[in-house]
Amino acid sequence: MIANPNEIPITDNHIHVDPINGKGPVKIAKEFYNAGGRVMIIPNKPSWTFGEPFNFKKAMDLVIHYTEEIIQNTPVKAYAICGVHPSELSKLVETGTSLENSFEMIKEGLEYSQKLVEEKKAIAIGEIGRPHYEVSVEEMKYQNKILKYGLKLAKDIDCPVQLHTESASEEQFKEFASFADEINFNKKKLIKHFSGPFVKEKENFGLTPSVISGKENIKIAISKGTDFLMETDYLDDLTRPGAVLGPKTVPKRTLDFIRKEILTEEDAFKVHKNNIESIYEIEL
Repeated sequence: MIANPNEIPITDNHIHVDPINGKGPVKIAKEFYNAGGRVMIIPNKPSWTFGEPFNFKKAMDLVIHYTEEIIQNTPVKAYAICGVHPSELSKLVETGTSLENSFEMIKEGLEYSQKLVEEKKAIAIGEIGRPHYEVSVEEMKYQNKILKYGLKLAKDIDCPVQLHTESASEEQFKEFASFADEINFNKKKLIKHFSGPFVKEKENFGLTPSVISGKENIKIAISKGTDFLMETDYLDDLTRPGAVLGPKTVPKRTLDFIRKEILTEEDAFKVHKNNIESIYEIEL
């Protein structure tokens, strides 16, 4: 028996919406819903994408507004994730701002994201972490300081964190797990966005992988278990159509794999409902 998509709250754990550079929240949510998607978890985009570099608070306020638009105008459940993208530090340094002053500015932004989670306007802090491109040794020290500060803020209010980092192997998972252990942060709530299929605990060291939902990635992930989330990292940028994966990918992949008996309905519920509810402490 093929699952009715209405019954499985198929969730994209990391999808962007952008009415300035892309189709915007309502159009993307409708595309997602029509493909079988039901829940979108949406991080704010960096501040320069709406033309106000380093206005971190506005970046977060915008994504909260976008989730409200989706909820009001579509049947999709939408949740905001708020944080300061690691590339913001690189951009600040490019303007001539010192690393220390940049750190202070970003700390203030992260404190605002903590406040939004406390007020139930967002469900996690993110995406924070490290850049996916090479930076100087000095900048990397500050990127790690920012990451650890964000983890501490999340620990103080017991909320999840979505990590944006360089391409991660087991070595990076081990490092991030050690950051969490330093402050006794719940590693299950430390979500590695844009993850490969590192589903076994010996590979991910207790972190939660949010697996980029290419066909082979999900096949490998499901062969190892169900302790993972699915995402596209769709950018909603008309200059980069389909980047990274299109907004219909997670529902289409899930339903296709159920039809092909690669994924059971029970597995789908575990990935899309149980894991999401447990990590974010929300009810779908």
